Amino acid sequence: MSTITAIIEPSADGTLHLPVPAAWQKMSIRVKAELEPVAQPAGQAGLKGFGCLRGKISMAADFNAPLEDFRDYAE
Repeated sequence: MSTITAIIEPSADGTLHLPVPAAWQKMSIRVKAELEPVAQPAGQAGLKGFGCLRGKISMAADFNAPLEDFRDYAE
């Protein structure tokens, strides 16, 4: 028997989808659940899904510029 602890978000229809290890995907599984609301840390409530950080991460304009520290190795 293994124990999985997961914090999962309900789907729009109110259902919960529990990820299981690949080895268990073809087996019957007994689930014992204890539902407990979890408070989200400030600023993370809306972070979920592909593209959730779009526009919040930027790269320096000189990102690809050669570094002074490695000048001797580039010659």
